Amino acid sequence: MQQKIVIRKRALVNRKKKYFEISSHFFDPLLKFLKKQKKNSVNTLSLYYPSNHEVNVLGLFQLIKKIKILLPVTKPSNQMNFVEWQYLEPLKINEFGMLEPCLKKKSQVPDLMLVPLLAYDSNNNRLGYGKGFYDKFLKKFLKKNKIITIGIAFSFQKYNKLPVSNLDIKLDYILTEKGMR
Repeated sequence: MQQKIVIRKRALVNRKKKYFEISSHFFDPLLKFLKKQKKNSVNTLSLYYPSNHEVNVLGLFQLIKKIKILLPVTKPSNQMNFVEWQYLEPLKINEFGMLEPCLKKKSQVPDLMLVPLLAYDSNNNRLGYGKGFYDKFLKKFLKKNKIITIGIAFSFQKYNKLPVSNLDIKLDYILTEKGMR
């Protein structure tokens, strides 16, 4: 879809220009949300290792206790899995230049996913890098598992209306420096 390509390019440039370091208060709405969840309903949380001026979620390692942290690991055919990762365990650079765990571990399905994005709209549609990793994973596992999805972004990444296809999975929430909705 040509329109998505144009928005992606514009969003990457915009995010690089407007990027800023966040404080731990950025995650206050997420921490409050986690406390409201039923006990034991969120045992695993997937993060991403930030790159390309994505919101830096690594501060969550100091804020979240008693929940296993998972990171994505890419597979052939633009598929991915999530494996447990402890802060400062070794990482490797995958074929897309993203960092992912080196250690071979059993893949897991997260209860809650923090999803990086280039752009989002008020309907919680997300535009990623275009390979469909998150959409394919969610399409495969949402039928059997309840996975809460939260897009992580800066408020300036919001677009009025993003083009969507039947392959795109809408997010449950969006978290920005202005709160979670």
